[in-house]
Amino acid sequence: MSLVSSAKKLSDAIGKLSFSAPVTHVYNPLEYAWEMHKQYLERYGAGKKRIIFLGMNPGPFGMVQTGIPFGEIAAVRNFLKLDAPIRKPKSETSYRPIEGMNCKRAEVSGARLWALFAEQHGTAKEFFRQHFVANYCPLAFLENARNVTPDKLPKAERALIDALCNQHLVEMVEELQPEWIIGVGKYARKQAETALKGHNIKFGDILHPSPASPAANKGWAPIAAKQLQDMGLT
Repeated sequence: MSLVSSAKKLSDAIGKLSFSAPVTHVYNPLEYAWEMHKQYLERYGAGKKRIIFLGMNPGPFGMVQTGIPFGEIAAVRNFLKLDAPIRKPKSETSYRPIEGMNCKRAEVSGARLWALFAEQHGTAKEFFRQHFVANYCPLAFLENARNVTPDKLPKAERALIDALCNQHLVEMVEELQPEWIIGVGKYARKQAETALKGHNIKFGDILHPSPASPAANKGWAPIAAKQLQDMGLT
């Protein structure tokens, strides 16, 4: 199954789920930012990849705004060179409005991640020859302004999400045939190991670039580069 078809299937299925308090709003950028996400998949998701970098779920000023994994505005515009219409979600909170490419807030995690790839590979075309970047779960969960990560959801709700996201990850792997899945953070690695049990794939992880991580704020790029080097991936 193509990445586009698989992503559309996931979006349609996961968009039908409902979530309990404290979640007040759920954003599905594969729906309202579908044109941008589709452009990303079509331009950069062709052919086999050696490594898939896998994040957890969209950040409020990254993929939530742009539809691109770790989609910090400047990186999407200047490194990935993507541009497509972004609509409004069905239910929007005033605490986290969808402003698309006009969003003025910085997605620090995305800025750090794409800057490292730009430094190591020069251009997006060169990076995507052997690499791809995805998120395990396409949904962002909000309690008004507060981000709620998937691991904080009730167990029953997580199980429904995981069933759909695991299947999508399997389809992605079958299409891209990577040697490695590298979790951007340990949660993504754990989910990938569960979803892909029995597949002939190597797993690793790098420190998450979130500014909420004290370690990441002490110089994330050199740490992540060393972790990749230690795995023989640079």
